[in-house]
Amino acid sequence: MALGLGVAFSGKKELLHSVAVVPSYTVEDTIISNTLFRGAIPFDTILEKKFETGYGKTRYMFYVTSWENAELLLKRGSTSCIITEEQNDITFHSDPLNPESELVIMQLSEFFKTGEIGKFRGKIELLETRGLRYIDFLVPGLLSLGIMMSVMWGVCYTLIEKRSKKLLRRMVATPMRKSHFLIAQWVSRLLVTFLETAILLVFAVFFFKVSIQGSLFAFIILLIAGNFCFFGFSILISSRTANLQLGNGLISIITTPMMVLSGIFFSYQNFPPWAISVIKLLPLTKFADEVRSIVNEGAGFFQAFDGILVLGMLGFISFLIGLRIYKWY
Repeated sequence: MALGLGVAFSGKKELLHSVAVVPSYTVEDTIISNTLFRGAIPFDTILEKKFETGYGKTRYMFYVTSWENAELLLKRGSTSCIITEEQNDITFHSDPLNPESELVIMQLSEFFKTGEIGKFRGKIELLETRGLRYIDFLVPGLLSLGIMMSVMWGVCYTLIEKRSKKLLRRMVATPMRKSHFLIAQWVSRLLVTFLETAILLVFAVFFFKVSIQGSLFAFIILLIAGNFCFFGFSILISSRTANLQLGNGLISIITTPMMVLSGIFFSYQNFPPWAISVIKLLPLTKFADEVRSIVNEGAGFFQAFDGILVLGMLGFISFLIGLRIYKWY
């Protein structure tokens, strides 16, 4: 995911926009035909136009086609909007919630009037500093998500499977304390997640030049707190059931909403204000925000202490509840 999304959203030297054009030939001199092709545009033509903007080069691909094919291109995500023309009147058909289509409409409305995209007269400095790129936002989110998924699926599935095979009953028959057995599950999973985290960080450092700008000590303590938080949830989820299918469903109910809502791949600030206040209460949201504050904002131990404390307390409370109600046979 880091490689695919990082390459897709980093290092672009040229912006590409694709639009579908449904021209009208009811009028001899149409705006679209004159501007794009200097004459009649045959169907199933792909026309390319390049422009210089304040951010560099922008390339437009115009797919001249019928309305039915234009709709198909839009459904497949091949284009961002559809342009039609009736009686020299250009109409843009787009999704009002698509920011790319909004930009396309702004630029092309000027293009069809003057033949050029509006000239930029200000000064632009491109942001290429580490910590400000999309990949810098993505890697801490993937790191947090990976820890949650690894701990919850690894611990929950292992314990539920042991209960279904009657292995937990044998464990409690030994002199070993029950809490020690469960903590051993966490320690083994902690070592695995640290190895996974190291692999992701080494890849991000060498491939995308990502760096940890804050305290390495705070980063390690935060990872331990995040591990323990989701370990506590794992003990609570796996405390009663011996059915693997039910366990899978319970894990998915917990992890899937957080994976979507907690700002792993995009900022949760895009949600409505009432939803943001709820999203900030999610453990994965707190974990990812604190990881980003250390990696990208240079936060130290004291700046991340409240997050470490919250995650640690959530894990400790859920672990105690899970241990108390745990079904060993």
